[in-house]
Amino acid sequence: MDWLINLFTTTDSIAHIALLYAIVISVGVLLGKVKVGGISLGVTFVLFAGILAGHIGFTAPINILGFIQDFGLILFVFCIGLQVGPGFFESFRKGGVTLNLLTTAIILLNIAVMFICYWVFFDTSNVNNLPMMVGTLYGAVTNTPGLGAANEALTSIFTPSRMPQIASGYACAYPLGVLGIIGATIAIRYITRVKLEKEEQNLAEQEDENPHAKPHQMHLKVSNAYIAGRTLLEISQFLNRDVICSRLLHDGEVTIPNRNTIFSLGDEVLIVCTEADAEAIKAFIGPEIDTPWHTEAEIQPLISRRIVVTNPAMNGKTLGKMHFSSVYGVNVTRITRQGMDLFASRNHHFQIGDRIMVVGPEDNVNRVADIMGNSIKRLDAPNIGTIFIGIIIGILFGSIPLAIPGMPVPLKLGIAGGPLIIAIFIGRFGYHFKLVTYTTTSANMMLREIGLVLFLASVGIKAGAGFWETVVQGDGLKYVYTGFLITIVPILIVGTIARLRYKFNYFTIMGMIAGSYTDPPALAYANSVCSREAPSVGYSTVYPLSMFLRIFTAQLIVLFCCGA
Repeated sequence: MDWLINLFTTTDSIAHIALLYAIVISVGVLLGKVKVGGISLGVTFVLFAGILAGHIGFTAPINILGFIQDFGLILFVFCIGLQVGPGFFESFRKGGVTLNLLTTAIILLNIAVMFICYWVFFDTSNVNNLPMMVGTLYGAVTNTPGLGAANEALTSIFTPSRMPQIASGYACAYPLGVLGIIGATIAIRYITRVKLEKEEQNLAEQEDENPHAKPHQMHLKVSNAYIAGRTLLEISQFLNRDVICSRLLHDGEVTIPNRNTIFSLGDEVLIVCTEADAEAIKAFIGPEIDTPWHTEAEIQPLISRRIVVTNPAMNGKTLGKMHFSSVYGVNVTRITRQGMDLFASRNHHFQIGDRIMVVGPEDNVNRVADIMGNSIKRLDAPNIGTIFIGIIIGILFGSIPLAIPGMPVPLKLGIAGGPLIIAIFIGRFGYHFKLVTYTTTSANMMLREIGLVLFLASVGIKAGAGFWETVVQGDGLKYVYTGFLITIVPILIVGTIARLRYKFNYFTIMGMIAGSYTDPPALAYANSVCSREAPSVGYSTVYPLSMFLRIFTAQLIVLFCCGA
């Protein structure tokens, strides 16, 4: 049995290190699936499993732990950047500005409450207390990338032997952070006297008021000589409007036209378009006639199909301008991007790789599939070259020193901020540089989760040796209640303002709060009490900016304040 003992005790062997990470990650993932009151800690439980391993002496060399930690962090933040990049700049468009400003206010208030707690409850002469409060802050807001960014920034200020284990503060604050976000959101409901039924009704009324929800159907006679001999595609391109020709009557025969169908004078066509375009289309094609038009389309069964956007021409187009409901006779009910379910709002900008759920008659759904591309084979190949090219540029960018007066060391974005920013720009503008930026949802999530669990396991193992002393003999209890204050106070303030001052729907506020804290459990709770998509709208609108600010402010706090 010596071989087995050596496997667990020879800390510098490759087999031991691989076994350590496999055990910590598998145990953490399994325990993270356990729900208490319908809420689980998810993959974050890997941190606690790592702390336990480190506490009992099941560890690895510090340099190995450091390398795996940093490499995992790079993978994690870069994949997040690719995920949020396409929607990052669009989130600031009309309708999202106010929500993003409220999110920024929440983030700044989180930081302000952290500093107030630090000055009130802790010894400010101890240089370790502020870094530990930074760890507590990111546990309270349930943001792991921010923890990684802060941890990485500390390496430029503290020597490895004196570096505070801020993961201890993070671990103390995280559980109540998850509960506090949901609890404070519920509290806003009672503070502002919200009636859930009325909020649902208001959302339904807003959807009914959509001017593009009703299709406009016309029976036209082709009388324009210019059209004669031209294809439907040519006519559509000349009109430069969203228009569907669903039926064509030529020489007494009714057919379903396609893009290559040639029009002739005297043909009768059944046109579907928006009301705003109707007059222009009539003026170009010909007069409207009153002859009733009976088609089998009316009795076509409705189908639902998930369509993948692969047509480069669709990149950047908005859902509202496509007029799917009025022109194509279908409804887009959900959009999935990089594993995130987004609300199909009229302001949504399509990106290559988006998956849209389309509901409507089969013929109409097929038309939409042709327009959007729906060629899955084009997306199957892994574009791993783009990922590592981006990581190279991100590391170089993050290593550029910026000397700022008042700072003890030059500001560097580091291995967290640099790859994140570059990934955001690649995700949004990479196609301009012939970079295939799309990564399949499963591939992105796999890389992201691998990076996250490697980072959490490494941080937990390193922090485990002193964690028990921190909790029992140190300031563990302080981290718990100060973290709770950091969580709930900004939510109560900003959530109340969003409701009473800006009159946002309560369900939108719930999604905005969940997105501000980048907290999936809070979004899941919001979706459980709302039958519509308003929480997802709020979440997806603020999530990109929130993730960026959480990571960026973590480094600024450490470099500006902890190094003094």
